[in-house]
Amino acid sequence: MNILGFIADRRDARVHTTAQIDEFVQALTAGEIPDYQVSAWLMAAVLRPMTSAETAALTLAMAKSGSRLDLSRMKKPWVDKHSTGGVGDKTTIVLLPLLAACGLSVVKMSGRGLGITGGTVDKLESVPGFNVNLAPEAMVDQAAHIGLALTGQTPLLAPADKILYALRDATATVESIPLIASSILSKKIAGGAETIVLDVKCGSGAFMRELADAQQLASALKQIGAECGVRVEAVISDMDQPLGEACGNAIEVAEAARVLCRRGPARLTELCIHLAGVTLHACGLAPSLDAGRATAKDKLESGQALFRAEEWFTAQGANPRFLSDESWVPKAPVKGVIQHQGAAETVRRIPAGVVGQAVVDLGGGRKTKDAKINHAVGIECHIRVGDLVQPGQALFTIHASDENSAIAARNAILPAIEWSTSPVMPRPLVLG
Repeated sequence: MNILGFIADRRDARVHTTAQIDEFVQALTAGEIPDYQVSAWLMAAVLRPMTSAETAALTLAMAKSGSRLDLSRMKKPWVDKHSTGGVGDKTTIVLLPLLAACGLSVVKMSGRGLGITGGTVDKLESVPGFNVNLAPEAMVDQAAHIGLALTGQTPLLAPADKILYALRDATATVESIPLIASSILSKKIAGGAETIVLDVKCGSGAFMRELADAQQLASALKQIGAECGVRVEAVISDMDQPLGEACGNAIEVAEAARVLCRRGPARLTELCIHLAGVTLHACGLAPSLDAGRATAKDKLESGQALFRAEEWFTAQGANPRFLSDESWVPKAPVKGVIQHQGAAETVRRIPAGVVGQAVVDLGGGRKTKDAKINHAVGIECHIRVGDLVQPGQALFTIHASDENSAIAARNAILPAIEWSTSPVMPRPLVLG
C-alpha cells in the first residue's frame, strides 16, 4: 500500500476510506509496514482523531485480521467485560468467576499493561503455572464446561490490534478515544461476545482524567459498538485514587483472591458487585440493576464465585489453593512501610497517576515495548480519601527490588498526597 500517503492523509485530517483502512490493517498484520511508519500514523491519529465511521471501519478490520470465536457450543448469554485500565484495577480476576457463578458464559481476551495501568495478563502471569495463552478452541471448550476462560492476545484473534497495542504503549499514543475504542471492541468482536460491559475509568490514574472525557469515551464505545453490531453498556468509575490497596502484579492477584474469599477491600468488592449487576441486567437475567446487584452479592457471599475461580485456576494450570493461601506470592527483596509524620490530618487526595508511575518505575510496568515485568514489586495503599490519619499511621508499603528504587518511590508519592485539617467526603465509586 501507499503507506506514506496514508500517514499524510491522517496528518492532514483527510478521511480514510474503508478500503484504505482494510488495506492498512492487512499490510500491518502481514508485517509489511515497519514499526516507525506505524508509529508515525499512530501519532498522527492522536493529533488528528478519526471519525466514528473511520473508527468503526478500523474496529471491524482489526476484528477480521484473524479468527473469530464460534461460541455456539456455549450456553447463552455470551458476555465480555473490559476496563479501560487504572491503578490497582484487578476487577477482571473477581468479575469473571462471579459472572460465571451467575449463569453467564464469559470468554475474555485480555491485554498487557499500557502506560501506568496494569494488564490482567501481566498480573496472572505472576501466578505459578497459570496459562494465559489458550488456543481459541481450548477457550471455547473451557468456557462451555465451567463458564469462563481468559487468554492473552494471540496471533489468531485480532492480531492487528496486538501490534498496535504494543506500539501505542511505547510511543505515547495511548490516550486517543478512537484508538482506545477500536482496540477494545475489535477484541470483543473477535471473541464473539453479544453483550459487552465496559468499566470506563476516570481520574488521575486513568486515560480519561476528566469526567467529560470519560463520558465521551463511553458514548463513543456505545455508538461504535452499535455500528459494529454489538450491545455495549458502560459504567464510569472513579480512578482518582487507587482501586483497592494493592498496586502491582502478584500483590493485586492476591488482593482479588481475598475479595473472592469475602475479606477484600470494600471499594473493590462493591465495584465488582456493581459491574456484575449491570451485566446481569443488560443480559436480561435481572429485572433491574438492584436485582442484579443482589444476585451478584449472594453468589459472592455464598462462596459460589470462589468455587468457579477454583475451577478456573485449575483449568488454566494453577493450583486453586493459591486463592486462599498467599505463600505463592513472590517477595520483593526490599519492603518498607511509609508512616505519617505530621499531625492528625484528613486525606484530601491520593493521585492515582503518581502511584501508578511509581509502580512502573519500580519495575512493575513497561517503559519500552519489550521490557520485562517484575511481578514482585508494587505499592500497597493503606489510606483512602476522607480517612483521618493519626501520627505514625501506615500510609503505604513499598515492595522494591533495591533500596534506591524504594527511596525514589517514597520521594515521588509522599509530596503528592494532599491533606486537609477539615473533614473530607469520601470519593464516590460510580460516577455515571
